[in-house]
Amino acid sequence: MEIEYPLQMGMSDPFDQLLQWLQELNFPADRPRITLSYAQSLDGSIALENNAQLVLSNPISNRMTHHLRAHHDAILVGIGTILADDPQLTVRLSEGRDPQPIILDRQLRTPLESRIFQNERKPWIIAGREAPEIRRKMLEAAGATIHTLPTNEDVHIDLKALVGLLAKEGLRRLMVEGGAQIIRSFLEERIVDLIVLTIAPIFVNGLHSMGSGNTTFRSPFPRMDQPHWQMFASDLVLWGELKYGDP
Repeated sequence: MEIEYPLQMGMSDPFDQLLQWLQELNFPADRPRITLSYAQSLDGSIALENNAQLVLSNPISNRMTHHLRAHHDAILVGIGTILADDPQLTVRLSEGRDPQPIILDRQLRTPLESRIFQNERKPWIIAGREAPEIRRKMLEAAGATIHTLPTNEDVHIDLKALVGLLAKEGLRRLMVEGGAQIIRSFLEERIVDLIVLTIAPIFVNGLHSMGSGNTTFRSPFPRMDQPHWQMFASDLVLWGELKYGDP
């Protein structure tokens, strides 16, 4: 049975403060503005160790995520999220247009039966140059648009090449939802402009939001500048701009 959570007292729309902040911010000159948004437990877990689906957000903060999606031109996840959760990446709990779904999938492993192919806006899949040609043809036949980009020294899609591609395609607002490898990679490249972090009041001891990476970020570390916060029923939502210099 789904629990009904009350809204905060005196608020006509619980997301007004967050969305007003989002609309007042500036844009980078040469690439899309990138918002990193995900939910984690109190111990920083975003998934179970066996990659089974883990629902963390309560109904109100889940609606907030759909409001955010409606305010972005595109939404991006990695192939791990597609395989584990089979998300639709659409706007269903808010008014607004669906963002363009984008999947980072170096080897083109996206299943043809994925729910994302049921969307009106078919996915863009970002592949590496070594991706199998047969998979490319199959996914294109299912409606996907395949973009091929170089990989970096860690054999991951080059994110600087990615944001350059998205800029050429006319996308100005990109929302990044995960998973762990994606979150870490975007922060390592220092191209995340904004962060909206939902913290659920539970302990999970699962897969950490930074994954299993054994290296720390280079100093000065990414930090949230002038953080805002709000309780959406039981969930704490933090948001702010990310800065990469000294305070």
